[in-house]
Amino acid sequence: MHQDKSIQINYLEEPAWEVIGRGLQDFNIRRAGDDRGQSLCYVLQTPDGEIVGGVICTTYWDWLYVDLMWVWEDLRGQGFGQRLLSLAEEKARERGARHAYLDTFSFQAPCFYQNFGYQEFGRLEDFPAGHTRYFLTKEL
Repeated sequence: MHQDKSIQINYLEEPAWEVIGRGLQDFNIRRAGDDRGQSLCYVLQTPDGEIVGGVICTTYWDWLYVDLMWVWEDLRGQGFGQRLLSLAEEKARERGARHAYLDTFSFQAPCFYQNFGYQEFGRLEDFPAGHTRYFLTKEL
């Protein structure tokens, strides 16, 4: 451990994220092997190019992580969310993923994911106050 008393802790913007992320990634590779991490993103776009929904994910090791998913309110209930999630899972399988996980809030769409085969493996009550944060997983 570094004992230098001149070490300072400073708030930095995004460039620090790269250094910290690279350091953690190097550590993880030494311990668990290359995660073969890749981002994936599908978007819903209007004919003029406006983004009205999408899903942002990452595949690594043999997992799909669904980070963000959103569909414009006027388009919900028309199957777009199912199509986005299906495409993400399909691409993840092509990349070798066998499992998926995500988190969502009680005021978002836990039932949507559960209807899509995801099962709860954890939750945080009152996150945010009066709501629940759910953690879900699925075998691909």
